[in-house]
Amino acid sequence: MDELLLGRLQFGITTVYHFIFVPLSIGLAFFVAVMETLYVMKKQEVYKNMAKFWGKLFLIVFAVGVVTGIIQEFQFGMNWSDYSRFVGDVFGAPLAIEALLAFFLESTFIGLWIFGWNRLSKGVHLLCIWLVSFGTAISALWILAANSFMQNPVGYQIANGRAEMNDFFAVITNPKLLVAYPHTLFASLCTAAFLIAGVSAWKLIKKQDVDFFKRSMNLGLIFGLIATVGLAFSGHSQSQYLVEAQPMKMAAAEGLWEDSGDPAPWTVIAGIDTENRENKWSIDIPYLLSYLSYNEFSGEVKGMNTIQAEYEQLYGEGDYTPPVKTTFWSFRIMVAAGGLMILFSLIALILQWRSKLVDSARFLKYALVPSILLPHIANASGWIMSEMGRQPWIVQGLMTTESGLSPNVTANEILFSLIAFSLIFTLLLAAMVFLMVKAIKQGPYEKIKGDVTASDPFDAKAGGAY
Repeated sequence: MDELLLGRLQFGITTVYHFIFVPLSIGLAFFVAVMETLYVMKKQEVYKNMAKFWGKLFLIVFAVGVVTGIIQEFQFGMNWSDYSRFVGDVFGAPLAIEALLAFFLESTFIGLWIFGWNRLSKGVHLLCIWLVSFGTAISALWILAANSFMQNPVGYQIANGRAEMNDFFAVITNPKLLVAYPHTLFASLCTAAFLIAGVSAWKLIKKQDVDFFKRSMNLGLIFGLIATVGLAFSGHSQSQYLVEAQPMKMAAAEGLWEDSGDPAPWTVIAGIDTENRENKWSIDIPYLLSYLSYNEFSGEVKGMNTIQAEYEQLYGEGDYTPPVKTTFWSFRIMVAAGGLMILFSLIALILQWRSKLVDSARFLKYALVPSILLPHIANASGWIMSEMGRQPWIVQGLMTTESGLSPNVTANEILFSLIAFSLIFTLLLAAMVFLMVKAIKQGPYEKIKGDVTASDPFDAKAGGAY
């Protein structure tokens, strides 16, 4: 295996692991803030206990996510130093702001929130968790601003053989960022919503703390449905953006070798032959690709062969076609997972409102438990589609992935760090799952000397974990 493949594999594995924790952190922080808001407004103790219970899970996820995020940023200096030298003046600014502003904001107010129970006023304590939620969301904004530059470089000039920022406002209003950021926020809400709904479903199956977990499930299902619908619409906006800004990625995601014709059908599945640059067979839905691309049931979409010829004239000789099978199937896995999430949340919410989910819909409750994994599947496959579909570029139209690799690292060095990091990430993920399962089994209430009392994870005297 060569250095380029190993370097890409290491960064890909790191990002997939890291993206398990990031959406959960963003989504859970929001849910905890909503639950504490309900406690302050309604003055019902159950909502305070909900904020504390789900807040415990948020803290576990946040702590592990920080570690993987730090290792991910180290790789820019380790394996991708030529990339960092070339675009560091642009790419580094959003990352620095994220660390200095968003992460410090999160860390400061997480501490105040943890230790502020019964010490701060209800309003100030509530403000702390909302600032944590805002910090997690704004952190994603700066990270996506950096990534969006890789997808659509703007606000820069080439000077002294490097890309230098000359328009900060253009970087933070990048059209790619404007469509990617809402999609990420909806994905984060969806990830946390299905965790809450799935855990609540398991507890309801066991008939444990029924009122507590019924309320939790209601919140999870309501926001889960809103988030999944938001995902669909924001994903539609991204598709339209790709047609104009990254047509090769769009064509690869659709398995479209030749121009589609007008109107363009959407390919459900296909037998893709990359050697002959054609599809052996396909199942299509007429008109749908035109609608996804232009909001009209007419319009042609360029194929990869046409775009390849255009790129050769623009950038010179080379193969500008991304890994088609990976891009095509990861997109469909993402869509399938999203469709199942909409279906599950809609049916479960209807049954919940009709008071049938708790009492009789046992099969659906069992289905909601493994559905905790659906957002993670959609998140990972969506990221793979987005990043693999950009290849061979590390910065679209500006720098190839091969030219961004560090010149002085060897394959053995990358392989060693790849194995080491993968082992560390696996152990961290196992630790997170173990701690979360332990907290879930303990539940929101615990028995102390024969009495059932609220479980306070923030009070050591009560036997809490924190």
